[in-house]
Amino acid sequence: MVSRRSWVEQIMGLPISVLARGDGAESDEAAAAVRAVFAELVEVDRVFSPYKADSAVSLLARGEVGWDRVDPVVREVAERCDTARELTGGLFDARVPGGTWDPSGLVKGWSVERAGARLWEVDDVDWCLNAGGDVLVVCPSNEPFTVGIQDPCDPSQVLATVARTGGAVATSGTAARGAHLYDPRSGAAVETRWASVSVTGPSLEYADLLATAAFVAADDWPEVLAVLPGYEGLGILADGNLFATPGWGGR
Repeated sequence: MVSRRSWVEQIMGLPISVLARGDGAESDEAAAAVRAVFAELVEVDRVFSPYKADSAVSLLARGEVGWDRVDPVVREVAERCDTARELTGGLFDARVPGGTWDPSGLVKGWSVERAGARLWEVDDVDWCLNAGGDVLVVCPSNEPFTVGIQDPCDPSQVLATVARTGGAVATSGTAARGAHLYDPRSGAAVETRWASVSVTGPSLEYADLLATAAFVAADDWPEVLAVLPGYEGLGILADGNLFATPGWGGR
């Protein structure tokens, strides 16, 4: 029987879970790697949370510090946000109405992917790292994890699944936080008949931001995924019907 071990912590306002599978799942090395992942994500939350009064994001918003006084990692994320805006033709933008800067839409995928690199250093273990529904997997055994796609109208149900031996699955929509997204091009709330868009690909950072941009794009969402190779999507309409890009490969 294959050994399994799991951990979960509440970080960044999200449940962050890690599942280990394989001969090394019960090892001290695996446990130490997971602790390092959680610790890194706690630090990211300290720096980037718009809900913490002393975070760099909050200090910048209040004008208490300038860009020359923030940690270099904050400037790195700002550059990544600029790249994401250009890549998506403005569908993704960390500059929010009111003139403030909120990189949350990029930080989760970027930080989970960066922290998850610590897990890949442990031999003989398959890993599935789930950050509030955005998933990063690596399977040296080549035995996939099956990732469920939640029904955005009934979170207790799974409408589809996709098997992954590596890379990422990210979803953007209304299931977790309601109608919280806006169109950066107009500043208005997103109006779409789509309830969610899920994206698979090699990078969680890019799968996450492409999922957000695709949801904002509404009926044009498949075109958004074409800006990078290796990314596929599944859109779920409010009436429960599904549409997948040709390479999705899930059920």
